Amino acid sequence: MGGVGRVGRTPLPGGGVRYDLVTRERRRVAVVARPDGSRTLSVYRGDHCDDTAVSLELDADEAAAVVSALLPSHHTPNLLSTAELGLVAERIEVPSASPWDGRVLGDTRMRTETGVSVVAVLRRAEAIPSPGPGFRLAGGDTLIVIGTREGVGVAAGILGRTGP
Repeated sequence: MGGVGRVGRTPLPGGGVRYDLVTRERRRVAVVARPDGSRTLSVYRGDHCDDTAVSLELDADEAAAVVSALLPSHHTPNLLSTAELGLVAERIEVPSASPWDGRVLGDTRMRTETGVSVVAVLRRAEAIPSPGPGFRLAGGDTLIVIGTREGVGVAAGILGRTGP
């Protein structure tokens, strides 16, 4: 795991991601994020992950409420809290060997089929805001999307298809 305040990211078999961090106070924290939106939040006593002080299982709505409470939107009225609106913001990765590699975003019909909006694409060290339907996807891109939990799940399925 990284140094103080750094977040490590580990993909998990069967889907999901484990995020590990060490706080400024040198406390180890882990979050296991599952594709269905549920989360496990664990805080450890010592350096070993078997020494758990607290572990919380959160369903998608509970996790969204905790995230919303931690975000600056509770302190900055101009920021929008998607959880209060029944929306989620998620990252969806385009697999490196994706059939969408080199095709335009509009070909996915993601917005039409799911109502999900792609608000940005992360490509290498660059963020591309508000990509239009003519934006060419590349394997390894990460799409930042906003929509309902169900819509985001369907959008992830579209990008995971073996063929368009």
